Amino acid sequence: LTDLATSRFDVPQMLAINRRVFGAMDFAAVADRLPGGATETFWLAVRGSLDLLKEARGWWDVVAGTIIPPVVEGARDLLLTAGSLLPPEPWDNAVWTRWITALEHATHRTGEALLVPLRLALTGEDNGPDLAHLLPLIGRPRAVSRLAIAAT
Repeated sequence: LTDLATSRFDVPQMLAINRRVFGAMDFAAVADRLPGGATETFWLAVRGSLDLLKEARGWWDVVAGTIIPPVVEGARDLLLTAGSLLPPEPWDNAVWTRWITALEHATHRTGEALLVPLRLALTGEDNGPDLAHLLPLIGRPRAVSRLAIAAT
């Protein structure tokens, strides 16, 4: 009885457990609770980054909706170059790797100096699902537009 009286609900621990559970959950188990139009590819891309299932709505807006990214200070040239180097569609699963390699050679940026501005421009967020999985879902027209907005 004493142990029950001194126990407390640990929200961060519960969210970490949720994230692990979602990370292993099949699309069929959540399909009816995802935003309309959400695909299995979308679910596989975002599931490991969700603490709560309702967060899927925000990521659906990122990949299929309209978001206005922030202007990324000090990254104008990088983002304009990034937009110009985006390969034409159709894209496959290797588009991210090809694009990042081209950007590293063109800008001489690597690591966070390259990835942080791109993530902010493409998603409006400073963390989240792997951009290699999100970029093909976002698509070239949205990506070009967001990179241009974030470069202004």
